[in-house]
Amino acid sequence: MSKFEQISIHPGFMKHNGGLFFKVISKTESQFKTTVNENHLNRAGITHGGYIASIIDAGIGTGVHRTTSKNIFVTISLDIKFIGSSKIGDEIIGKVKIEKITNSLVFASCKLECEDKIIASASGVWKKTAKQF
Repeated sequence: MSKFEQISIHPGFMKHNGGLFFKVISKTESQFKTTVNENHLNRAGITHGGYIASIIDAGIGTGVHRTTSKNIFVTISLDIKFIGSSKIGDEIIGKVKIEKITNSLVFASCKLECEDKIIASASGVWKKTAKQF
């Protein structure tokens, strides 16, 4: 099994927010993780929903890219269910599953866990672009 690698090495939104670590599990499964920092919290002292949405989008997007091709994919839709919460210092792990691949679209889902509890679930659609990494 592969190890987690830091994928947020170039300047940009995710690096600014602490970055994500990522690993491929199989052709249809991958995982990502991050640790909640103070700047990820909302006024209630729990992880902000916008941050949760950001890591889900980046984590699934990376899973789509890594398990399909070198093409860049963009998010068409992302449906998130916020189920639980996390706090500063918590490690969050996302478990990505590629559900279906067509010529131009990828359908994927994710479960976000913290301390073996689901804190969010998501599903979405990503579109293949002509641009490559």
